[in-house]
Amino acid sequence: MAEALIQVPRTRTADDKERRVGVEIELGALSLDKVTEIVEQFLTTLDINTETQSKGRYEREISGDDAGPWIIEFDYSYLKKLGREEHQEEWQKSAEKGLAWIAESVVPVEIVSPPLPLSRLKEVENLMGQLRDAGARGSSDSLAYAFGMQLNPEVPDTGANTLVRYLQAFLCSYDWLLKRIDPDISRRVSSYIDPFPKKYLDKVLDPDYAPSIEAFMDDYLKDNPTRNRALDMLPLFRHLDEERVVSAVPDDLIKARPTFHYRLPGCEIHRNDWGLFSVWNDWAVIEQLAESTEILNDALSHYQRQRNRFIPWLGKNWKDYMSGDIIPQILEQCK
Repeated sequence: MAEALIQVPRTRTADDKERRVGVEIELGALSLDKVTEIVEQFLTTLDINTETQSKGRYEREISGDDAGPWIIEFDYSYLKKLGREEHQEEWQKSAEKGLAWIAESVVPVEIVSPPLPLSRLKEVENLMGQLRDAGARGSSDSLAYAFGMQLNPEVPDTGANTLVRYLQAFLCSYDWLLKRIDPDISRRVSSYIDPFPKKYLDKVLDPDYAPSIEAFMDDYLKDNPTRNRALDMLPLFRHLDEERVVSAVPDDLIKARPTFHYRLPGCEIHRNDWGLFSVWNDWAVIEQLAESTEILNDALSHYQRQRNRFIPWLGKNWKDYMSGDIIPQILEQCK
């Protein structure tokens, strides 16, 4: 049964608009057309008149939602490219059919929502229940699966102080999140969730770290010129300064948007005890910690004390301090 979704401390942006969040769900065992049908029916129950377009064999776009289009696709760029080719040789067509068979076996169908107001997140929980009832399977259902569920929460503001605090809160909580999520082995070995380098942690988790927005972006880009981070800041940074990001990471897959990109969780949609709440409520803990200045500073100070110990294993381990002292305080605030 789905748990209630925790409300984050800041529900509105700097210009007093309701914050939005995009949701990306990867799943298996259902065809592209079946998933499209379920999403269409889901939107119809919300009194949304939909229109569906095929953008090739491997992608559907459902329009009509005021928030924007819903995208249903095989998450496989080469298959999408082949599906959009109008003039192919016979051997290419044969290869495409083979790739389609492989895709239906191991490549997830991905649902990409538009940026939804926070007040609409419960609707996504309902959609996931409908997908589960239809037979959708998640990452741990097969060793061949490496499915994820990603969130793109709109930032409350784009000031350096806010963005630094939110990243610090995430980095402080990373080991707690990893233990709770326990990513299956297929996602662990795929380099999908590469950890942040220790030298970057040492720099950012300094209580005195207070860079300008430009220096903050430069520090990140120097040590993390990749999309493969559990919290990917590149879409946000490209939104803020496209030239700076493109020159450091020339990757066309980085889409500019004013959001964090939370990529850590797997998708366990086939489990009745798992849902959007499993992912969102963990993220809400990060936001609560970011907005709890004294508690966050306490966590940062403890990290530095452990780092500077002559004998590192003396005293309480920082990971244990986070899970045993810091996180319980934040969970209490979230009630």
